[in-house]
Amino acid sequence: MAAEPMFAEERQNRILQLLRKQKKLLVNELCETFGVSPATIRNDLNELEKQGLLRRTHGGAIAGTKINFEPTSVEKDVANRERKIAIGRAAAELVEDGDTIAVDTGTTTYYFARALAGKKKLTVVTPDLAIARTLEDSEGVSVILAGGQVRRGFSCTVGAIANSVLQSLAVDKAFLATNSVNAAGELCTPDIEQAAVKKNLMKMGNQVILLCDSSKFGTQSFAKFGELRDLDAVVTDRQADPEVLQKLRAMEIVVETV
Repeated sequence: MAAEPMFAEERQNRILQLLRKQKKLLVNELCETFGVSPATIRNDLNELEKQGLLRRTHGGAIAGTKINFEPTSVEKDVANRERKIAIGRAAAELVEDGDTIAVDTGTTTYYFARALAGKKKLTVVTPDLAIARTLEDSEGVSVILAGGQVRRGFSCTVGAIANSVLQSLAVDKAFLATNSVNAAGELCTPDIEQAAVKKNLMKMGNQVILLCDSSKFGTQSFAKFGELRDLDAVVTDRQADPEVLQKLRAMEIVVETV
């Protein structure tokens, strides 16, 4: 039985963590694990199925996400939103007035960009259209949009033109997002062209900082773009596996949890 009540979002994240390990879960087992009613668990499973994160079966659920599946930007924004906002705010504290930074596309990095309001003499390079729009009215921020082919449904640019722009620039700090961090410590994303953009963003930064909520650890996506050892810092949430956090610190990566 659960030691104390959980928020629905926290419980759903724990369900996903269990599903990644066991591949199949039963409603009655989840009721015992979390100390809640079958109706509550069914609501959790139905919500996670709507997000494409599992597949409902009679009496439970199985892992349903394909290795190359990627929710759209709108769908991503629903999952773990409060954690992403908190991570974004914490990461914004790492930005100093006068910095030149690169900001990856993603919902967590979008909330990070929103938290940059009030910074002075800041230059931001990004392939993300929504981030560029968010920052264009900030008087203290100069925005450079890496133009290129717009990736439909994801509000960002990819392709040769975007990569050419990124390859020609250098920044103080690069803030990265990821779809997964697998067991081997590889950073992955479902789309090959997106992986190429992320590789170039990583190469730009004197410091590379990953913004990653705990649900991304221990998962696998199609295309690798980097490794944990490429990072200088990780900002995540307190639900992250303690063993993962210990591994990061052993690699001399600065870890901040929110």
